[in-house]
Amino acid sequence: MTTIAWIGLGHMGAPMTAHLIAAGHTVRGVDPNPDAAAAAAAHGVEVVASIAEAVTGADAVVTSLPKPEHVRAVFGGPDGVFAHATADMLLLDTSTVDVETSRWCHDEAAARGLAFVDSPISGGTAGAEAGTLTFMLGGQPDAVERAAALVDPMAGNVIRCGGDGTGIAAKLANNLILLINVMAMSEGAQLAEQLGLDPKVFWDVASVSSGSSWALKTWYPVPGVVDTAASNRNFDATFSVGLAHKDGGLAVAAGETTGIHLPAGTLAVAQLQQLVDEGLADKDCTLVARFNTPDGTLRGYEPALDTAHV
Repeated sequence: MTTIAWIGLGHMGAPMTAHLIAAGHTVRGVDPNPDAAAAAAAHGVEVVASIAEAVTGADAVVTSLPKPEHVRAVFGGPDGVFAHATADMLLLDTSTVDVETSRWCHDEAAARGLAFVDSPISGGTAGAEAGTLTFMLGGQPDAVERAAALVDPMAGNVIRCGGDGTGIAAKLANNLILLINVMAMSEGAQLAEQLGLDPKVFWDVASVSSGSSWALKTWYPVPGVVDTAASNRNFDATFSVGLAHKDGGLAVAAGETTGIHLPAGTLAVAQLQQLVDEGLADKDCTLVARFNTPDGTLRGYEPALDTAHV
């Protein structure tokens, strides 16, 4: 099987590499966080000290990083991926970045004779652990086909979106819809409670009616209704406020660049910004439901039990 260099072994990268290892691949990984590196090593990743050591001799390189500036540094730095990649390697970035950073990766790779595919993912940590992520692939056809085969052990869906940058375009538009859905389900959930409906009964109605969404079925912001929801765990992050704010901001910025009006998306980002300003960037994005209650408290969230901020 193949040897894969993996840069970024955090909440998404660690479970994703576990599926590659289970499929018979060798994974050499690097992460500056020693806890993340140790957790990845525990399920079989060969943890190395540098990007150069991970990339040299690999068949493919995959990055899973928090922000666009991290992607640019990891690929373009003096000891980065581009400095050590060879023409036979396949380069994939699963991070959610701005359109300009994705285009930069494609252009810089092409200038060096390297194959790059923008490969953002959807499904969150639950999908990463279950191996059911959706991969959105953008790039040249031959490279996209190679990428589709590589990501298959981690995926429930692999969608070929088109040419360079189309994967990240799909991801930004998808996450914009997600964040608006989170805001909408939060309003509906709180209205139903205030009108005296049993939360589970209302969820039963909404989940099979016109108010249904992936967010409602997976992240319902009322405890005791959906097992996978952060509302059952004091809103500890599945998809953090900070990352959701970053993704939503990138989508709104893309709207500004293209002249698209995004009033609902802008409001969703503003609510996330308010949570960031309150020191809650590490909590789950569904904590925006707190803005819908009459007094600002939210069932399922106890700030006194929150160790994510002080």
